[in-house]
Amino acid sequence: MKVVAFNVPQVKKEAFRLQLDQGRIFYDQLHHHPEIQIMLVQSGEGTLIAGDYVGRFTAHDLYVIGSNQAHVFRSDIPDSASPRLLRTAKAISIYFNEHYLGDSFWQLEEMKGLKKIFSRSARGLKILGKTKTEATDLILQLKNASGADKLILFFSILKKLNSARNVKVLSIVPGEFKKEEGKRMNAILQFTFRESHRNIYLHEVAAVASLTVEAFCRYFKQHTQKTYSSFLNEVRVSNACRLLINKDITVRDVCYQAGFSNVSNFNRIFKKITGVRPSAYVP
Repeated sequence: MKVVAFNVPQVKKEAFRLQLDQGRIFYDQLHHHPEIQIMLVQSGEGTLIAGDYVGRFTAHDLYVIGSNQAHVFRSDIPDSASPRLLRTAKAISIYFNEHYLGDSFWQLEEMKGLKKIFSRSARGLKILGKTKTEATDLILQLKNASGADKLILFFSILKKLNSARNVKVLSIVPGEFKKEEGKRMNAILQFTFRESHRNIYLHEVAAVASLTVEAFCRYFKQHTQKTYSSFLNEVRVSNACRLLINKDITVRDVCYQAGFSNVSNFNRIFKKITGVRPSAYVP
């Protein structure tokens, strides 16, 4: 597997591409594209990886993914034990970059304020608070707009996002990978997602990456700014959050099903990552 160079269909001379995604799950391969992506999750939930960031996404979340930032919205797999997950994954995405309207357009004096989004989004953003509410309303209007109204709404959305103060920066560093690095990293991610419920030994994941254990540890830290153990814990906590939705399951059962070896360690790591103990978690 590799980081897929995702091609966004574009009609000649359009200012941006609006895309509606609906299906059982979202696209689950690590990928990138030159366009900035504004994504409003309407329904569905799962794990978002953007650069070195790992966290939960759920309905009504609003994200800005930077140009060529490697990312994946990995939907939780629907099953009968989790009724919430049986709903269709649905999202509205806006794709755009500097070339859509021509390089000279963004050099206009009037565009300087809006152009901040190109640098601000490089590490990925989660939009929060009042800006999220207002931008969400504009995106929903955009879905049904046409002509000049469509363009006005697009620039209004950019203006809101550029001035947003209540945001969460997702990644420490921009998550762009070269082709071979992306191929290796995708293999590591898919293995981790698949096997995170059990004890994973470093020699196993190093073999997936075709590296020695020592070389793998250096490689992973260099490209994600974190150890593999820290990343694995983040994936397990994300899975634990999904399991905690089911109030019929105990924290102890969640601990072991998510891949942790003891409850005290689970409680400590869960609180470190989410800020709350598992028993107090509210999705």
